[in-house]
Amino acid sequence: MNIVVNEELKAYIDPLTPEEHEALERSILTEGCRDALVLWGDVLVDGHNRYGICQKHGLPFQTVQNTRFKTIEDVHLWMIDQHLGRRSISDFLRGVLALRKKDIVDERRARALAETARPDDGAPFDADTPAAESPAESPAESAAALPPPAPLSSREAIARAARLSSNQVVMIEKIQKQAAPELLAAVKSGVISINTAAAVASLPAEEQVSAANAGKDELRQAAKRVREARRKPREASAESDTADQPAGQQPDAVQMLERRVAELTAENDGLRRQVAELRAQLATAGSL
Repeated sequence: MNIVVNEELKAYIDPLTPEEHEALERSILTEGCRDALVLWGDVLVDGHNRYGICQKHGLPFQTVQNTRFKTIEDVHLWMIDQHLGRRSISDFLRGVLALRKKDIVDERRARALAETARPDDGAPFDADTPAAESPAESPAESAAALPPPAPLSSREAIARAARLSSNQVVMIEKIQKQAAPELLAAVKSGVISINTAAAVASLPAEEQVSAANAGKDELRQAAKRVREARRKPREASAESDTADQPAGQQPDAVQMLERRVAELTAENDGLRRQVAELRAQLATAGSL
């Protein structure tokens, strides 16, 4: 059997850590390769680690064709959904994959809208269109295309797809845009949390690299300094607002509560008077 390893597909999902790869190898050596490798024509889509281990030790394995793939985007979306359904991946990778899925779905929708708006002028087939990316398939292999995925049109939708909070999605977006490679490697490997990485990503690149090279403790200290620097202007602003009020007129929590109680009591008394007046009017009307 001729199996083609596409390096782009192999690297599309972050590789296993050395420890995870060793655990998988031990499992396959003990129990064999239980899960079939997924192919798209001759191209290996799912099972790169299992395939490499089986090749290394001369172990047998099974394969299965996914005949619903029509384009490389179908393959990418399927790979993303497969990994989002697994519990073992980190929250950071879960968010990255959900954001990647959003980009693919958005591009597809934009392309579909453009094609719908374009008049059919009988133009010849363009071999560069996505449909030409799929391997040749026989009639027996052909099947219905994968259904279009639901759009991820908001951070809430992305968060649901990734099983994260919207705030975590915002932080992951920030890390992807601003983090130096060394900081990105630290959060990917689980050395630091998403929250810590997002705070450190606010620093200049040189400071990020320096903190990452110094290790986990320095990264946490850097994140702490960023949070404290953000908090001080807010506290200073609140103190300034209070200081601007004349002496003796600065708000006191007890006084404010007392005023609010007095306002509610007066409002309640007014409502009681209105009820009494309405009852009196009803009684007068009933006696006529």
